[in-house]
Amino acid sequence: MTKKTDSGAGKIHLKWVRSAICAPSKQKLVIKGLGFTRLNQVIERPDTAAIRGMVAKVPHLVEIVQ
Repeated sequence: MTKKTDSGAGKIHLKWVRSAICAPSKQKLVIKGLGFTRLNQVIERPDTAAIRGMVAKVPHLVEIVQ
């Protein structure tokens, strides 16, 4: 058997656009888990189902930029 690797997968650029101060604690943990540290920060993550699921939990706080 061969292992699948992420090298062929695309990348997704995410931007944190709204503060998580009034957000529930689980949503704050999702923001932290994605790797955000500052508001208006743009990060690059692999385009996987796990990352897409995390973004789907906080669509009002994060946007996908091209």
